[in-house]
Amino acid sequence: RRSLYRMEDIAALATRRARGRRVASIAETSLAWGEPVISTSLSTARHGKLYYRGQDAMALARHANLEEVAALLWQSDEGVRFDGGAVLRGSPYAALGLMAGNGRSTLGCNRSRLCRDAADVVGVLASSAGCLPSQDPVHLRLARSWGLDGAGATRIRHALVAMADHDLNASTFAARVAASTGASMAASVLAGLCALSGPRHGGAGNALLSLLEQADRGDPASVCRRWLEQGGSLPGFGHALYPGGDPRCALMLEGITPDDTMRQVRDVAADMTGLLPNCDFAMAALVRTCGMPREAPFVIFMIGRSVGWCAHAMEQVLEGNLIRPRGRYSGPVPG
Repeated sequence: RRSLYRMEDIAALATRRARGRRVASIAETSLAWGEPVISTSLSTARHGKLYYRGQDAMALARHANLEEVAALLWQSDEGVRFDGGAVLRGSPYAALGLMAGNGRSTLGCNRSRLCRDAADVVGVLASSAGCLPSQDPVHLRLARSWGLDGAGATRIRHALVAMADHDLNASTFAARVAASTGASMAASVLAGLCALSGPRHGGAGNALLSLLEQADRGDPASVCRRWLEQGGSLPGFGHALYPGGDPRCALMLEGITPDDTMRQVRDVAADMTGLLPNCDFAMAALVRTCGMPREAPFVIFMIGRSVGWCAHAMEQVLEGNLIRPRGRYSGPVPG
């Protein structure tokens, strides 16, 4: 007789045993891949798959566009469009900052009002990335802006849907914290966008492109070793929720053959770290093999994930709870 167990279940059990049963230890580690701290019905990663409201997200990406996924996550009965209004190409931070300054509090708003505010915010973000106002879905507008054909538009659609939400990641948590105070939808999304900008989150795609450009000019093994020595990790590889491989990466890489440098870096990363490519690797491949602009990974991440930020902001507002954790003081003991 033998018993088989999932690797992620064993790792979770080992983590819990190492942490012990002390309440303080459980609370302190809950913010770093630990125990769930917020109840949500929006998305979850289980056994190597990502689900949006119980539906396989990668299966959705094969036929749905971002607007349809927004309607699902937002529970909108009116349909969703991201018109964007006036063209605001430029800094998404400035565009959202202007909206946040003029925005209404979300306190007391019903779901219908929140959905309209959310659609306006996502539309402005899309506009800031170069999408001209149109009745078309945002993936078609992005494709036109980037000079891509129908196949390129389909790849953008897949990526936008795949990146729409992902459990309680750093940027989503930031958006929920802001929403819990009653901040406007624009302010909540701006909080998420600021968290996304870091190289350990949405900035990983651009960091990987820089690594690949260095590998183009030199030895990939030496480049990867230097990145590991300087930063302790390689952008574009590994994900704690997907030890067996990121399903978003698999979807976005379908039909794509990464170039020689990407394949070499992938193999070197596997030898040095044992980690598999993640969604950031796939989006870098879209840039290097499909003619997308260098800013595409962050733009796709930003627009896609803004749908999830809005969904979490709505969920938090409608629950009515303020997120206010306690810190474990480790400084000098007051006299």
